[in-house]
Amino acid sequence: MTKHNAQSASRTSSTPAEHFDVVAIGAGPFNLGFAALAEPLQDLSLAVLEADDHFAWHPGMMLEGAHLQVPFMADLVTMADPTSRYTFLNYLKQHGRIYPFYIRENFYALRNEYSNYLAWAAEELPSVRFGHRVMQASYANGRYLLLVLTNRGMTTISADRLVIGTGSQPYVPPIANEAAQATGRLVHSSRYVFSRPELLSADGERPKVVTVLGSGQSAAEIFLDLLQHLPQEDHLVWATRSNRFFPLEYTKLTLEMTSPEYIDHFHALPMRRRDELSARHKGLYKGINADLIDEIHEQLYQRSLHGRPPVHLRTGCTATAIEAGSGTAEDALQVTLRHEDDHRQLRFGTDHLVLATGYRTGAPDFLSGIDSRLRRLPDGRLDVDRNYAVGVHQDIFVQNAELHTHGFTAPDLGMGAYRNSVLLNRITGREAYPVEQRIAFQRFGAAGLEGLPTEHREASNTVLKD
Repeated sequence: MTKHNAQSASRTSSTPAEHFDVVAIGAGPFNLGFAALAEPLQDLSLAVLEADDHFAWHPGMMLEGAHLQVPFMADLVTMADPTSRYTFLNYLKQHGRIYPFYIRENFYALRNEYSNYLAWAAEELPSVRFGHRVMQASYANGRYLLLVLTNRGMTTISADRLVIGTGSQPYVPPIANEAAQATGRLVHSSRYVFSRPELLSADGERPKVVTVLGSGQSAAEIFLDLLQHLPQEDHLVWATRSNRFFPLEYTKLTLEMTSPEYIDHFHALPMRRRDELSARHKGLYKGINADLIDEIHEQLYQRSLHGRPPVHLRTGCTATAIEAGSGTAEDALQVTLRHEDDHRQLRFGTDHLVLATGYRTGAPDFLSGIDSRLRRLPDGRLDVDRNYAVGVHQDIFVQNAELHTHGFTAPDLGMGAYRNSVLLNRITGREAYPVEQRIAFQRFGAAGLEGLPTEHREASNTVLKD
């Protein structure tokens, strides 16, 4: 920022154009749910600021036929207030689609339809403001001051509390060097749909090679799409460092872990133990839908009727290098894999590479101006308390930035309404929405066995040392 702009920003920050009880930053599903549940609360003023000019939810993964992995009740509001006008069912009713959805008899909404629902809600919510990019945040005179870039220029908005829901960013591992990325032959899964025509097009007179790296739902959806649409002679490679293609675990007693009780249990554990559990929980939210795995196998089986298809699946293989062939865009990328069991190395060329390597949550740059008001763990990560506050003074909250403190429920759409109920109750200081305390049949941790006969009750509940 130039000296002139800095002086202008300073002058603007001293005279806020508007003030709100709460400003939520980012208009993803969780902050949209926050806005929808906040709307009926007459004693709460709210603005939701979104940098983009319009709503977009994973546009690069809007594959035909792809659906959510959670039931439609995991919408913005239903689990907190099924009477809200922002339910998915009301969206269907308003668009003349509720009977077709009923006849379909499928709890899992199409991803495109759910995205349209979110866009509809964003349009209906008066608190949501697109084209509002937060550039700086500061604190003065008991208020947070946000320097915001809009289509009309710079303005300043103040708030008593902040809710940070800026989401995560596509992760490209550092093994993909700059030369490889510059070839244009490498694409992250978040932009697959936009690159799809090029990946499926003929490549001269020779068969081409297309590779997918990753083992989650996105990787599987992309692999199936390529399997169904690539020319028969093209080679398709799917490699992952996981030792198998893990299905998403979706049994009922496992689903009970998406509960307030499990969050209580997980949050109370030491940081090291939470990290250990998080590493083991990936199959609970990063696995592949079992029906999708079956469909992939069926497609492979059908293609094998005409001879073994040019499809190569490799598990237990860690990518150690992704390089440009000879530094020109015309040359194939060179991919090096190391098998984790036998430690052998596999190196091959690929014309196109799709990185289904997920996303990473990082603190947005504007938080640097209020870093002294944030609590952090010894390793620098945000110290999120049980009720989602990260502020030293319990006035800054986060959405889906608490995987390390609350477990795999953080990104779960079905827990969004629960978290927003907790936030709104905490912010308003009253029960704006009833919050369930116990929903699971099982108990987590070494909880006592309730109701045992007297002679069978425990004498104590001792904490054992390792």
